[in-house]
Amino acid sequence: MKILITGSNGLLGQKLVYKLKQKPGVTLIATARGENRLVDKIGYVYDSLDITDYNNVKSVFEKHKPDVIINTAAMTNVDACETDRDGALLMNATSVEHQVKVLESLQNENYKPHFIHLSTDFIFDGTHGPLTEEEKPNPLSYYAETKLMAEQIVQASKLKWAMARTVLVYGIVDNMSRSNIVLWVKQNLEQGKKINVVDDQFRTPTLAEDLADGCILIAEKGATGIFNISGKDFMSILELAHKVADYYKLDKSLINPSKSADIKQPAKRPPRTGFIIDKAKKVLGYNPHSIEEGIRLMEEQIAKMGK
Repeated sequence: MKILITGSNGLLGQKLVYKLKQKPGVTLIATARGENRLVDKIGYVYDSLDITDYNNVKSVFEKHKPDVIINTAAMTNVDACETDRDGALLMNATSVEHQVKVLESLQNENYKPHFIHLSTDFIFDGTHGPLTEEEKPNPLSYYAETKLMAEQIVQASKLKWAMARTVLVYGIVDNMSRSNIVLWVKQNLEQGKKINVVDDQFRTPTLAEDLADGCILIAEKGATGIFNISGKDFMSILELAHKVADYYKLDKSLINPSKSADIKQPAKRPPRTGFIIDKAKKVLGYNPHSIEEGIRLMEEQIAKMGK
């Protein structure tokens, strides 16, 4: 099976590369914009790819003819999407259109690529949760709008497709360009800094390894349709911060419970999402870690990296 990953420098992208390059029978093509940021460069092919450039997508896809494409590349900074709408549209929707069009043009009786697209809980308005795959989207931010557009492009395509929707991903990788909630809480509390953490947003936080496993299961089983791939523990962001503090035995009094309305952010967040993952468990055999197990796994990796 020949698998191509977009966004291989990102958190999920790196986890997929490290997991898939060890699998027998998998030929792996990692792609991202610019240089390969992974420390380990053995066991896969790396091609620089700008998914916002149609001709670049065409040349790379024609060259490799992948059986499976896992599209992890996206502009995920929710507030940046609000202020740079052109960039968000290009990266999150137009790029998906490019990939779909190229694959549709290459598709024939002997070549039927499986397009696996990553999506988000932010396409929902957060009036209630946790949610099933049948929930009706109602985006609150421009980021969410572009992610929903991408879903619609994929669903309207003539390709064999699957959607992996996820929630609040955390983890650690080589040369990280962005932090995430667990690392942010840990680093601030270790430095004795006070932090404001919202107590009115609820999620099912997702370990990056678990999300990678979910995507790989979809690929291996040739599964189609929408799958909720997230953690299994439903909690507020404040509860998550407390769990991080407890795990590292850090001072919880530095965590100041806040309301979303008091934290000035350009983009609106859905108050209550989180996912019901019964379908992924049943159809794929997906089995994510608990939040404590996830933090422990991440800590072992940080120790190995000597961070």
